[in-house]
Amino acid sequence: MSDAAHPALPPAGARSPALHHQFQALEQQYDASNFGMWIFLATEVLFFGGLFTAYIMYRSMYYAGFAAGSHGLEGDFGAAMTFILLTSSFTMAMGVHAAREGKRGLLVFLLLLTILLGLAFLGIKFTGYGHKWHEHMVPGFNFHPSLEELRGAPGTSVELFMCFYFFLTGLHALHMIIGIGLLSVMAVLAWRGKITRDNYDRIEVSGLYWHFVDIIWIYLFPLLYLIGGRYK
Repeated sequence: MSDAAHPALPPAGARSPALHHQFQALEQQYDASNFGMWIFLATEVLFFGGLFTAYIMYRSMYYAGFAAGSHGLEGDFGAAMTFILLTSSFTMAMGVHAAREGKRGLLVFLLLLTILLGLAFLGIKFTGYGHKWHEHMVPGFNFHPSLEELRGAPGTSVELFMCFYFFLTGLHALHMIIGIGLLSVMAVLAWRGKITRDNYDRIEVSGLYWHFVDIIWIYLFPLLYLIGGRYK
């Protein structure tokens, strides 16, 4: 990794207040924080990868039910949420750049904007959940779909699709809530001047987590909304 990728080092003989006691240099601290986040994200990839594999296997076994369930989802909602998350990835990336340049005001603004986009995503998602409840498409609690919703497929296989839909999107929403909480803490720290060019790695690892959550949705959107033939 080039020197330009690391925080500016303090003058010789001086110890930066941003340097934690267990590290000898800011460069070492920066590399350790990034490596730790990448290890964590690798475990998340394994977790979601198993869920995606299970979804694909069951979809191949019960295609008619999964296709019927996919047709019942609001494709416009899915497309809107995808656009929102892609925009939030851009604002988060610009926030990391602002932190690296030491632009505190811009950093706080971009973090708050990213948080607002995340809240907008959750608002649309929970609105979709509300629609599924009124359509009696919530498995285990309120699953009494009309014949139009079943589209000729067995009710059990449609219910299985909805189980995957709520579990996968609900788990993703949980990660979004965690990400919003993390960025909220970073915004408060930045506003208080606790994040400088010496310790902007906090923003960078937070950004890595946010981008990962966005990437998971990039896979969920086609798996749930498109592959089943929602758009023709």
